[in-house]
Amino acid sequence: MMFRTELPIKPSQLRLALQAEVLTIGSCFAEVIGSKLQENKVATLVNPFGTIFNPLSACLLVEIVSGKAYDFEKHLVQHNGIWYAYDLHSALSSPSKEELLHTIRQQVQQTQEQLQKASLLIMTWGTAVSYRLASTGTVVANCHKLPARQFTRLLLTTEEITAAFTQMHQRLLQLNPNIKLLLTVSPVRHLKETLEINSVSKAVLRVATHQLTEAYENVNYFPAYEIMMDDLRDYRFYKADMLHPTELAEDYIWQKFVGAYFDQEYQAFLPEWEKVRRAMAHKPFHPASAAHQQFLKATLQQLRELEQKHNISCAKEIAQLQLQIIGKD
Repeated sequence: MMFRTELPIKPSQLRLALQAEVLTIGSCFAEVIGSKLQENKVATLVNPFGTIFNPLSACLLVEIVSGKAYDFEKHLVQHNGIWYAYDLHSALSSPSKEELLHTIRQQVQQTQEQLQKASLLIMTWGTAVSYRLASTGTVVANCHKLPARQFTRLLLTTEEITAAFTQMHQRLLQLNPNIKLLLTVSPVRHLKETLEINSVSKAVLRVATHQLTEAYENVNYFPAYEIMMDDLRDYRFYKADMLHPTELAEDYIWQKFVGAYFDQEYQAFLPEWEKVRRAMAHKPFHPASAAHQQFLKATLQQLRELEQKHNISCAKEIAQLQLQIIGKD
């Protein structure tokens, strides 16, 4: 008997290599996938503007990075002595307005450089529930715990989302005509919105992503939401808050992701890399012992062989090991 509904992912023409360049923007899941890519040697810029939950704000940021003229200074606010940007996460804030603007300019430039050479842009949308600033009527990415009276809560429509994406898509292709996009809907529930509204919100996002994958050849959808809701349909796959996936669930979704979008060479590389990562994570009782020192040297040799075989940089890991080796290598 079958006791689960495993989700088969449609074959994709997207076959990324180890040398791919990736940018992730969006909610927590963009952070998870981006971090996994970084850990496994894919050059990835992860959520450079912090966690962004709604699709309109995410699309605006990509549009700005792709060349849209935008004056961030007009969208700053000071609260309790700290400056924030309505378009960014609270992690990008500062007691100094000038310092915040400088940081924003740096992030935009860094993100643009990554986007120009990226093979893939991953956008994860968390919620269709958004907040409109009462004084200007614009949708904000973050309310920064300002008084609720300054905002109007709304549920975005699929038409608003697809229109924002279309505008962003046109500008993005001018910057990088060869880029592919991967849309995902975050499987994390937003209880603050109530479970009923969360269901409506996810439905809006899912309809919008479906329409966009039908409309654009270079836009794909990865079913992280469906994997979590239908395949991993068990609370053992959730953390203590019963909202976020456990590491086991994240690893399972990661494996599905790699199998769907990366080439065979990368899939063969992963077990080799995991073996070295485990070796490096080993905590010995006696670091100076001859046995452990020999173990470190063997691991160092494996790293150098991987560098040469797969044309990657392991400089950081090599330096980390060399610090632990007593005497000359």
